[in-house]
Amino acid sequence: MKDVSNIAFIPVRGGSKSIPLKNIKNICGQPLVYWVIDAAINCKYIDKVYISTDSDVIKEKVLEYKQNKVNLNSNINKLECVRRSSSTATDEASTESAMLEFSGNYLFDNIVLIQATSPLLTTADLDNAFKKYLNNKYDSLLSVVEQKRFIWREEKDGLVQSVNYNPSNRPRRQEFKGFLVENGAFYITERELLLRTKTRTSGDIGYYIMPEETYFELDEPSDWIIIEKLMKENKKQKIELSEKLSKIKLVAMDCDGVLTDGGMYYSENGDELKKFNTKDGMGIGLLHKAGFKTAIITGEDVNIVKNRANKLEIKEVHLGIKDKLECMNKIIKKYNLSMDEVLYIGDDINDLNLLKNVGVSIAVADSLEIIKDNADYITKAKGGQGAVREVAELVLKDDKVIL
Repeated sequence: MKDVSNIAFIPVRGGSKSIPLKNIKNICGQPLVYWVIDAAINCKYIDKVYISTDSDVIKEKVLEYKQNKVNLNSNINKLECVRRSSSTATDEASTESAMLEFSGNYLFDNIVLIQATSPLLTTADLDNAFKKYLNNKYDSLLSVVEQKRFIWREEKDGLVQSVNYNPSNRPRRQEFKGFLVENGAFYITERELLLRTKTRTSGDIGYYIMPEETYFELDEPSDWIIIEKLMKENKKQKIELSEKLSKIKLVAMDCDGVLTDGGMYYSENGDELKKFNTKDGMGIGLLHKAGFKTAIITGEDVNIVKNRANKLEIKEVHLGIKDKLECMNKIIKKYNLSMDEVLYIGDDINDLNLLKNVGVSIAVADSLEIIKDNADYITKAKGGQGAVREVAELVLKDDKVIL
């Protein structure tokens, strides 16, 4: 019996019909299951990673992975392969049956079920999801993607009924909130809840949003083609972003919606207030310590922004700016920089022109869609909730880009 806090459970049976032994079939240079193992063992919240399999061939591949990494990654000691009984590895057996079998033999607090068929999963996804799960004290949490599709349900007599919108008032895509769809990448729940309910999610269920391309699960040969293409494109984008980031010398940002949550707050006397995040302040401090210049360019002209910038020791503070690109051109001329050496973080339409011209363009998670469409990187965090800190860490990781 093992007693740890958080464990990852990755079921990989050997009897896949559509793609024989798909879990160890090579995709983008390594066996499929290796991708989620990489993500799981490097998650700071996960204490142990268990591969559950009925196949000796898969077990050998997992042991080979462990042997090859033993001198390269200290987290490899988290990894362990456990036997999955034949009764829980049939075509008819549920994933829950394997989870319950395992949970009856091991002690832990929380379990994250990770599907090997979701190789686009990253360590950052797991770190952020566990943080949200623990901080909010959810009973369970599942990974989802946002989709903006109009859903119809078949009724009798060959008719259909709209499910998630009013056809007489059809919304534009950018105004449509859409809906959340399970992508099957992972599910987190408490051990005791799993044993009691015999389901992977129950109670108060939270969610973690992953990029839309992670909607695809690898079950059929056609899925393999799509996901492999996505993985190759992601790898290319990571390399390109890493190359762009290596040139950055100035990190600039908007204020409202980036350094703040964009909300309007007022004191009892009617004074305007703004909510800043201390993590963002620490991120800016780390950039200064590493020698990067920073700037705020905002359309607002209020003292509270100037005061915050002074506290953070940001030298370039430009308030009431209508043309942000023109302002940036003056800044780079002052420091003898080029646009390739500038990173800018924005969220709204008045940032668009500047974002299109800088070396690295960043959109915070709750930016307008048009801003996201023109960004090199979209933060996991929303504006005013650690997005600038996330970007600071991205810039400072000169040997690794987290996407």
